[in-house]
Amino acid sequence: MAFEPSPVARQRPRVLSGIQPTAGSFHLGNYLGAVRQWVALQETHDAFYMVVDLHAITVPQDPAELRANTRLAAAQLLAAGLDPERCTLFVQSHVPEHAQLGWVMNCLTGFGEASRMTQFKDKSAKQGADRTTVGLFTYPILQVADILLYQADAVPVGEDQRQHIELTRDLAERFNGRFDQGAARPTFTIPDAYIVRETAKIYDLQDPAVKMSKSASSPKGLVNLLDEPKASAKKFKSAVTDTDTVIRYDTEAKPGVSNLLTIYATLTGTAVPELERRYEGKGYGALKTDLAEVFTEWVTPFRQRTQEYLDDPESLDSVLAKGAEKARAVAAETLATVYDRVGFVPAKH
Repeated sequence: MAFEPSPVARQRPRVLSGIQPTAGSFHLGNYLGAVRQWVALQETHDAFYMVVDLHAITVPQDPAELRANTRLAAAQLLAAGLDPERCTLFVQSHVPEHAQLGWVMNCLTGFGEASRMTQFKDKSAKQGADRTTVGLFTYPILQVADILLYQADAVPVGEDQRQHIELTRDLAERFNGRFDQGAARPTFTIPDAYIVRETAKIYDLQDPAVKMSKSASSPKGLVNLLDEPKASAKKFKSAVTDTDTVIRYDTEAKPGVSNLLTIYATLTGTAVPELERRYEGKGYGALKTDLAEVFTEWVTPFRQRTQEYLDDPESLDSVLAKGAEKARAVAAETLATVYDRVGFVPAKH
């Protein structure tokens, strides 16, 4: 008798997202552009969030650093407001079904299809053919498995990740079409990209033409959340603006000032027009000084909470173990359906 998945009885739509443990400290762009939305989504969705350590090893990693950064990423997510009672937080490698479903999806993906993924082309061009791994080539298919394992309705992503969601949808529909004949329910939910339009795009403080990121930003333009607040305050005070003195939001003519206004507005919940009125007739120095204080007031308890989790590794590991247990309960059911429909002989226990 064919295995049939149990009906998905959900009160809320399900979302899934992940973050790599390769950066050490999160930066302000990570938080305002992604993690802040994760915290909000756990209130309205059945949310699954993971630290994607399997994806991290597509490029060389120091084992001790990877282990430390994985715990550090989890601690920062908890410090930012993820609540294990409201979401499922886990480490990707703690759920072996990711790699298992990844192989099945690899065998369903055309070589040309995988070759067209733009992020692979960009990263492999930087690394060179000799240093580019097969894992880097196939990591979008592992990402497909990440999403499909949990029957996610939506995946919070930026515009640059939309292609990955399209691949996920294509492969889910291909699998369902090929293997679901006569089944009462489709194997996979077809997910949508969840692109939050009001997500703040944070730019380099020294080069406001580029997004703030570890790879693109200069050290003086990157605000790491775990740095000493005094060092970050200095970066805000030396942020690039322009030769004008009027504080107004204009991304074309005043990208530096607009970036500072966006950060200020997002951290405080104050609308940009209100900030423009508040700083009318004042110079850039006043805006930068006040923003440095706002950031310091916000980041100080975040740093303290992160350190508290790191100082109690047993409790942190316990949170991740419970998250993995919850994740596996869902992932194992999906994988069992896939294995049955593909035609694998079931293992007897």
